[in-house]
Amino acid sequence: MELNGVPLHPLVVHAVVVLGPLAALTGLAYAAVPRWRWLLRWPLVVLAVVAAAASVLAVQAGEALLESRPELAPIVADHEEDGELMRNVALGYAGLSALAAWALGGVSALASGRGARETRFGVPVALLLAVGAVALLVTVYLAGDSGARAVWG
Repeated sequence: MELNGVPLHPLVVHAVVVLGPLAALTGLAYAAVPRWRWLLRWPLVVLAVVAAAASVLAVQAGEALLESRPELAPIVADHEEDGELMRNVALGYAGLSALAAWALGGVSALASGRGARETRFGVPVALLLAVGAVALLVTVYLAGDSGARAVWG
């Protein structure tokens, strides 16, 4: 997988490195600050889904890069495992963010009150979302760190 002769993996990885933590931080704010939920609901879901899709593409592009350059296998073994774990966590986090968008309501900041939603299973879902956000932050860091070590030593 290449784009204008450049392997796609290092290009897509930058999307994961930016969008993953942004989705996680949005999820932490969504879980912790009920009055912001009306504003963060759709950005949370969109960021989580796009970050998960980018992580899937990054893993696929990494596998394609490894197929074209098999001599890299011993160097990137840890990174490959960390990247697959991060992809799985990102996919799970996308599901958690959708669940949280459905379950965690809140007041609306609009004068009309339009957009206010009922909360279902509030505390357990907020805790799950927060744990998922921290897991996403940790796995993005681990995958990025092992990738940087593989490339830069």
